[in-house]
Amino acid sequence: MPEPVYEVAALTGFAAALFRAAGLDAAKAGTVAELLVEADLMGHTTHGLALAAGYLGELASGAMTAEGEPETVADTGVVATWDGRRLPGVWLTAKAVDLCCARAKQHGIAAVAIRRSHHIACLAAFLPRATERGMVVQIFSSDPSAASVAPFGGTRAVFTPDPLAFGFPTDGDPVLIDTSASITTNGMSNRLLAEGRRFEHKWLLTADGEPTADPRVFTDDPPGTILPTGGLDHGHKGYGLALMIEALTQGLPGFGRADPPEGWGASVWVQVVDPERCAGLAAFIRQMAWTVAACRASPPRVAGEPVRLPGQAAMARRRRALVDGVRLYPGVMAALEREAERLGIMVPVGS
Repeated sequence: MPEPVYEVAALTGFAAALFRAAGLDAAKAGTVAELLVEADLMGHTTHGLALAAGYLGELASGAMTAEGEPETVADTGVVATWDGRRLPGVWLTAKAVDLCCARAKQHGIAAVAIRRSHHIACLAAFLPRATERGMVVQIFSSDPSAASVAPFGGTRAVFTPDPLAFGFPTDGDPVLIDTSASITTNGMSNRLLAEGRRFEHKWLLTADGEPTADPRVFTDDPPGTILPTGGLDHGHKGYGLALMIEALTQGLPGFGRADPPEGWGASVWVQVVDPERCAGLAAFIRQMAWTVAACRASPPRVAGEPVRLPGQAAMARRRRALVDGVRLYPGVMAALEREAERLGIMVPVGS
């Protein structure tokens, strides 16, 4: 039997109520709920409400800080560095994007480096906050307390998948790029492991360096690893990206793998550029509209499968879900129902 379909507003309100009951104020709870649901609307089901039960558990244990603001470590006006104090990473990152957009209007470019944030969920979900204001945005993230990706040519994990996202406006839907320095993610690996399934391709390595599609290698001693983007053939590309991301997210804010681990969390780099302060937004749109049109006009390799732009499918899913509702990945609502019972929150009725 398929999972029920939920109205987006009801689902967001339910998630916000759970986070309020767990100790977040209304603003933090609303932001976290909105952006987790946004990830589900876009189709990023491992990084949407599938994370909510884990976040609630972290709040209950005190591993996620419920109250207060980030500590400002440094602030030049163009670049700010925050100690996130393990506050909700989704809220911190949204706050950083908003601040960067405001400051980029003044300076042309602005950035925020965040150390000691909690997990930040789906990077793509933050991008429209900037692209809808005519801004170009990039977000990088890593978790210095975890490691599941080995450097190219190695077998011992050093990095997390190290996601990166980049968004820019066009004359239609924005382009929303959300990828990582690894060939797959921890979230997908954990999901397949829990479901007893394998990857379609050999995207993992055993501890002995043998390629495999079986996520059970993460339960071995020593554990296996995820291959960098490019795999065995061109994994030096993902390895290079990982080093770049770790420099931005850990080197610049001054906290990372050289420090004692603190648990599930994130180090983050957010940067926004205002095209108006360069050659102008109209000039930017003109150039990128041409590029977008050229991509779409490229003859498809497979008949009937035209070239798509990054974010195109996500935005189409989002529009449908806002009208028709959203169906959560199997098991997600069951986990939230258990949390709702614990916290005394009514569960929305699906159809």
